[in-house]
Amino acid sequence: MTLHHQTTRRQFLQGTAAATAGLLVPFASRSFAYQSPNERPVFATIGLRNQGWTITSKSFKFADFAAFADVDANVLGDNIEKASKHQSKKPDGYKDYRKILDRDDIDAVMIATPDHWHTKIAVEAMLAGKDVYCEKPLTLTIDEGKLIEKIVDQTGRVFQVGTMQRTESEQRFLQAVALINHGRIGTVKKVTCGINGMEASPVIPKVKTPDGLDYDFWLGPAPKVDYRALPEMREGYGGGVPLFSNCHYSFRNWHEYSGGKLTDWGAHHVDIACWAIGASETGPSRVTPLNYTLPVEYKEGNPVVDDQYNAATQFNIQVDMPNDIEMIITSEGDNGILFEGTKGRFFVNRGKITGKPVEDLESNPLPGGAIEEVYGGPVSENHTANFIDAMNSRKQPISDVWSHNRMLEICHLSNIAMRLGRAVNWDPEKREIVGDSQANTFLSREYRKGFEIDM
Repeated sequence: MTLHHQTTRRQFLQGTAAATAGLLVPFASRSFAYQSPNERPVFATIGLRNQGWTITSKSFKFADFAAFADVDANVLGDNIEKASKHQSKKPDGYKDYRKILDRDDIDAVMIATPDHWHTKIAVEAMLAGKDVYCEKPLTLTIDEGKLIEKIVDQTGRVFQVGTMQRTESEQRFLQAVALINHGRIGTVKKVTCGINGMEASPVIPKVKTPDGLDYDFWLGPAPKVDYRALPEMREGYGGGVPLFSNCHYSFRNWHEYSGGKLTDWGAHHVDIACWAIGASETGPSRVTPLNYTLPVEYKEGNPVVDDQYNAATQFNIQVDMPNDIEMIITSEGDNGILFEGTKGRFFVNRGKITGKPVEDLESNPLPGGAIEEVYGGPVSENHTANFIDAMNSRKQPISDVWSHNRMLEICHLSNIAMRLGRAVNWDPEKREIVGDSQANTFLSREYRKGFEIDM
């Protein structure tokens, strides 16, 4: 069964939580009390722009929010006011997330900061006795993922990654996994993950930091650099900030803070692809950049300029997966996943699932309970509901850290391969790059002094 890995980890962590009960009694007792309809879990959100508000707004039905934290005073204030329309009490507001972690009345934190902050906050939150819902991509490096796994094991905290395609999108992705599990395309031979490219930037000048933003704290563990932005403003999702900058929405386009499209959309579609082909406990043997475009010059794997976006803009990457399955990660074509097997193929994304195997469901439906089998039980109302169910049961939720890290390693390795301009061989058991000491240096990063993880 596809969820075998998750089930065994759940059983292990249930034992871990019991073994460490003496250390976690105040928090565990609150969590078990959620089973009473008269008590709701108390949450806090750290990082509130865009996805931070999205996951918060999806959660008001299930939890009370006691506090928010954001390094941008304007974002913080706006979201506190919005929250007051959804619950009777305004959340307290902080610039420093550590004040949230110090509070005994908060059961769980939702983390939606830029990626370079995820690991530090998540680890410190678990050590402070909080359960964690953290947005994808979970980490900036592969070694950060290993650390998070270690702390989940150590503390027995419940940890949901924000790969909500596992729960939401009208169950299209669950149906896709079920089609694979029930042999509707035969033996899978190839999976193509279309994740779109991104726009290169002009040269972005140094400018005055916007009022209300603590940019040094925003940088946090990343190297200290000047704030950069152009006057043109972003519109639509993520709007209201400069279209080109080294902050706010555009952090996704800089390796110092994220991994470009490979970790942004790859964290969604590569996740579903690995789940469907049963690769949630393993990884690739080789990652080869077939062709790609980096927007700036690189030397020894690092950009030589600091005034333009540096993540890959276009790419075609070949990933050699177990059982002779070829995975292609591409910026070309439709955003979504194409599964190809010996008996057919189909395509799925957030808006549709199409192909003859899907059409054949009208006359030959999947057996009853096929979707629930994939999910491991009844499908939750949304990703937060699944997280809270896991908090009640003290089991790990549908988007567990181990399967997430395994698939995210593919995305990280793809970026490493493009930065160095060569294929990399991967040992999925040792979780290290084979025969390339330089490439292995990219598995971790140095945290800026004063922003190390507080262990």
